[in-house]
Amino acid sequence: MGAGENSWRMVGGVVEDEAKDGLGGTRGGGAAEDPLSLSDAMRSIPSSSISVDTSLSLPEMKPRIIDLCKVLFGKWSSIDSSQFSIETVAGGITNLLLKVTVKDASGIDASLTVRLYGPNTDLVIDRKRELQALPHLSAAGFGARLLGLFSNGMVQSFINARTLENDDMWKPRIAAEIARQLREFHQVDVPGSREPQLWNDSFKFLKKAETLEFDDKKQQAKYKTISFNEIHEEINALKDLTDRLGAPVVFAHNDLLAGNLMMNDQEKLYIIDFEYGSYSYRGYDIANHFNEYAGYDCNYSLYPDKDAQYHFFRNYLEPERPQEVPEKKLQALYIETNTFRLASHLYWALWSLIQAKVSPIIFDYLSYFFLRYNEYKKQKEACFSLAKEYISGDGRKD
Repeated sequence: MGAGENSWRMVGGVVEDEAKDGLGGTRGGGAAEDPLSLSDAMRSIPSSSISVDTSLSLPEMKPRIIDLCKVLFGKWSSIDSSQFSIETVAGGITNLLLKVTVKDASGIDASLTVRLYGPNTDLVIDRKRELQALPHLSAAGFGARLLGLFSNGMVQSFINARTLENDDMWKPRIAAEIARQLREFHQVDVPGSREPQLWNDSFKFLKKAETLEFDDKKQQAKYKTISFNEIHEEINALKDLTDRLGAPVVFAHNDLLAGNLMMNDQEKLYIIDFEYGSYSYRGYDIANHFNEYAGYDCNYSLYPDKDAQYHFFRNYLEPERPQEVPEKKLQALYIETNTFRLASHLYWALWSLIQAKVSPIIFDYLSYFFLRYNEYKKQKEACFSLAKEYISGDGRKD
């Protein structure tokens, strides 16, 4: 997906992705909106101090959501509230997504997405960094368009597509398309410091994670078995090793799991949700994606084998001529990716400890920490050996 491939139009005063809306009518037709400059685009985004209580049930939340939409989008302000319908699109383990559809005076349905931030997610997500990147990623054709901001969330255009399942990601055709789009994503120029944030964020998580205290005695006892000095040493050792690989720094998605990939009926793929996006290492972003094949159950038998990885790498490195990628380039990216594979486990393990303390979402974050950290320890020796052999020159091919 390159710049200009997404088109947008105005519907009832709200910009939507141009697509067929299988859930509520047909969208499309009409002229595409002239693109704004990025600075103008940010200044033109409506905002409100309204906050929506995410602990409420959907029926209780509905009046607040309707008020929010009327405040943000002036042309909707006079529409009777009975013309609004709200439904849950997805409930991840950090955010709540709602689809809001309104029938305007002409009888046309217009839809958008309201994203409600999970409580305390500011402890693990840099919202300022996310908002700085969004207009640039949007201009390059990625994700849903930002339409409005409010106290604890944002409003975006509605993408009519299905969220991928875990077993979709390893299908050769879909894997190749993910690889091609990730290559383009990594080429987006997001202004700001190019310093990779992986290790800065990991150490920030570590600092927060090592000072937690749980009210539940069983949780506290389980938490106390964790050696944070050991984790600190592991991060330092892995950082030193990956620094020697000289991996390219790109603007990375950093959370490319199935839930952040969508595909429409025309088999167009969308990369969405850039909350964790930052400048980071190419190999880390790819490795993190591969780790997500395992799902939340952490079934790492699903981690792609070398042939599947090479298929992905070929389409990432040379999307027009994937079969012409030299073996040497494939091998280098294989080493890079499978070393950063370890960094992904450490990052999300520490993230899950913080979530275990602060998140109201029903998910066993504490157990998730041990699943990720144990997988790190299981893979460490093989990954370190492979990287060290390559760095020494013994693993390189002419």
